[in-house]
Amino acid sequence: MDVFEAIEKRYSVRGYKPDAVEEEKLAKVLEAARRAPTAANKQPFRMLVVHTKGREEDLARVYGRPWLTQAPLVIAFVAVPAEAWRRMDDKPYDEVDATIAMDHLVLAATALGLGTCWIAAFDPEAAREVFGLPGEVELVALTPLGYPDKASPNTDRRPLEELVRHERW
Repeated sequence: MDVFEAIEKRYSVRGYKPDAVEEEKLAKVLEAARRAPTAANKQPFRMLVVHTKGREEDLARVYGRPWLTQAPLVIAFVAVPAEAWRRMDDKPYDEVDATIAMDHLVLAATALGLGTCWIAAFDPEAAREVFGLPGEVELVALTPLGYPDKASPNTDRRPLEELVRHERW
């Protein structure tokens, strides 16, 4: 599957088969995230791979939807602010870089027949505790990773004309 097909087929999967994700596929999606562009190539993020089996109660504290733990894995993207490139106005890019990396993982997963769902509506305090995150890092987003339990639905998007401006706002 080429990148344009992966972009078109990607959707937020909210139902997973219990099938394990093969180590080779996991390695490929993690490598895709590692290859993502980051500001000044600083790569100020980490990926936390969490097996869901036996962790259902803990993970429900982080994000309470039951389909999260239907997938065999959850991948958490964590920003490391101390490693971030900063723009001249001191804006750090660690969270931007972590989200770009996650998007690369999401598209790679789609290309391999895996499903994901971008989750930002998690409980940050529970996540910090459950994932053992130190105070100097920040969970940006997480996704289940597994095989979808049904075919992709059609998802509507706003027309391009509503989203694009040329030359000036």
